[in-house]
Amino acid sequence: MNEEIGKKDSELKVLVRKGYGDMARKGTSCCESRGACCGSAEHMDTGRRIGYAEEDLKAVPPGSNLGLGSGNPIAMASINKGETVLDLGSGAGFDCFLASRKVGPAGKVIGVDMTPEMVERARENAAKGTYGNVEFRLGELECLPVEDNFVDVILSNCVINLVPDKRKAFEEAFRVLKSGGRLIVSDIVLIKDLPSHLMQSAESYIGCLSGAVRKEMYLDLIRSSGFENLEVIGDSVLSQDSLNEDPMGQAPVQRASCYQPKASEAFASSIIVHARKQVL
Repeated sequence: MNEEIGKKDSELKVLVRKGYGDMARKGTSCCESRGACCGSAEHMDTGRRIGYAEEDLKAVPPGSNLGLGSGNPIAMASINKGETVLDLGSGAGFDCFLASRKVGPAGKVIGVDMTPEMVERARENAAKGTYGNVEFRLGELECLPVEDNFVDVILSNCVINLVPDKRKAFEEAFRVLKSGGRLIVSDIVLIKDLPSHLMQSAESYIGCLSGAVRKEMYLDLIRSSGFENLEVIGDSVLSQDSLNEDPMGQAPVQRASCYQPKASEAFASSIIVHARKQVL
C-alpha cells in the first residue's frame, strides 16, 4: 500500500475501514502487514509497554486486545461506580471491558466504532464474558450515535489521529458529555513534520502517523471545541527506536525503503490529555 494521501475524507474513511476491518478478521495488529506473526503474547507485550497492568491484560476476553493503543487512558480516568463511559473508536472492546469493571452493574459503557468488523468482533468478545453493562454501536466519531449530555466520561485510545475532521470529533465529544464530564484521550501527535514518503503513504495513515497533527494544533482543537482545564498528563516521545518496538509504527516506517531514519530521530509523541466540560 503506497497510495498517495491526498484523498477526500470519505476516501480516507474507506481506507481506514478496510485496514482495521482486516485486523478485526485476522485478530492481529498492524504488524501483520509487515509479515510478522503477532499473536496474543505480542499484544500483551504491547499492552505492558504502553502502561496496562498485568491484571488488566489478563482480565479481558481473549481477542479483545489487538495491541492497537498508544497509552492507557483507563488508568488516568478515575472512573466511578455507576457512571456512563463512552469509548471513541472502541475496536475489539479492550478498554470498554476494563471500564465495565470500574462502573459496575449500575453503570454503563458504550463503545463506538466505524468499522463493522470491529463492532462485530467486540460483540463476540462481550458474549465470552458477563458484560451486560457494555454496548457496542456502529458509528463515526464526527456524528456520534449518542444523545446530548448523556455520558460522564469519554475515553479514546489512538483513534482521533485517524479522523479526518478532528474538530468535529471533539465537538461531538463535547455535545454528548454531561455538564462537568471528563475527556481522557491517548493519541499520537506530531512534534515535527514527517518526511514526504510517510506523509503520502496510505499505510502510514492507517498506522497512525500521517493522519496525526502537530501537538499544539491537537490541543487547540480540544480547547476550541469548548473543553476547559486541559492538561497533558502523559507525554512520551516516539523515536525511531521506540517505533521499532511498536507494531503500530513499524510497518509504515520500514516500508518507506527510500528513507533511512536515524535511531534517535523523533517525529511524534504519544500523549494523554485530560479535559472537562464546564459545569453548568
